[in-house]
Amino acid sequence: MRMGYKKLLAFEIILLAVLLINSFVSNILSSYYMPIFLLANLILFRIFFGFSKPFVRYAKDIVFDIIILIIVFFILFYILGIFIGYARIDNYLTWYGLKTFIFPLVFTLILREILRYQIINKCEDSKLLFGTTVFVMMVVEVSNTLHFADLKTGYGVFIFIAMYLLPAISTSVSCTYISKKVGYKPILVYLFVIELYQYIIPIIPNPDKYLTSVIHLVLPIILLLRVMKFFKSEEDEVQDSRAKKTGPLTIGIPALFIITVVYFTSGYFKYYAVAVATGSMEPNINVGDIVIIEQMKSGYDKLEVGDVLAFKYNGVIVVHRIIKKLYKNEEYYFYTKGDNNGVEDNYVIKPDNIVGVVNHKIDYLGLPTVWLNNL
Repeated sequence: MRMGYKKLLAFEIILLAVLLINSFVSNILSSYYMPIFLLANLILFRIFFGFSKPFVRYAKDIVFDIIILIIVFFILFYILGIFIGYARIDNYLTWYGLKTFIFPLVFTLILREILRYQIINKCEDSKLLFGTTVFVMMVVEVSNTLHFADLKTGYGVFIFIAMYLLPAISTSVSCTYISKKVGYKPILVYLFVIELYQYIIPIIPNPDKYLTSVIHLVLPIILLLRVMKFFKSEEDEVQDSRAKKTGPLTIGIPALFIITVVYFTSGYFKYYAVAVATGSMEPNINVGDIVIIEQMKSGYDKLEVGDVLAFKYNGVIVVHRIIKKLYKNEEYYFYTKGDNNGVEDNYVIKPDNIVGVVNHKIDYLGLPTVWLNNL
């Protein structure tokens, strides 16, 4: 092994040792201190090894591919949200949210990927150093999680591997390969979107933690395969003109579709969709049907006995039929009952609880929601 390789390997081993001590002993590298730690390592790397200039060739092509992949992902993700539901996130675009969550994450991503690039660029063709770099950067990603993981039981080990370790390995392999090929900038485009969207977009799909881990496992693999295919084709013919062949509609139409799906299913439009999870309205509305709700902010006097009402009760949306309507003390009161229930609901619905009235349904399109919720 070359002397330069030995020094680089020693640098990575020391970096790994500090990360493992942090994981199992002290946990001092919190979200605030991890960027400082990475910056210190960058400075040391600059002193002992020097910096390499980032690649430029093909970087724009890879960025374009990453943007297309992200657009396709969000289209499918928000369509999936029709079945698994949506969630409104807290407002992180405040000073507290920025300094506590967003800024530390942004600086960590930037410094980590610059360090990854500088290390991997010095590795040249050494498979050992490539593998070591993948491992070290994977540990950077799971360092704080590893400190809190329950590794004393088989179930705890399984949860850690399935939910954190495997997605981190997938991300590290993909990012390291792409960084070696085209530099760190395309990777930052990908990571900024994937890691930050949940802090910026006000309404996002609401997968459980297991589905989230699957997404973070599979998406980097898809990205890696796409980039590998790109460079395989480049061996036969340079494709500098590929981005010019696509017009703005390539991105514009999918982006418009994403916006439409988000707003339609999240309640910003007059109509939006909800999946029915129980059989209380059978046989007229079955488990797994999607009901289209016409939202109401007024006009409650027009609701009549027999209308199917969507209302909030104990934090969930219930779809039941109106069986009685009263007007008392200048306020409407609605009594409801599921078509398949033997008795009426033991609560009264006021206008403040009403979401809207159901006029249409789509048979069984919401069955995946029921299956996912029952896992």
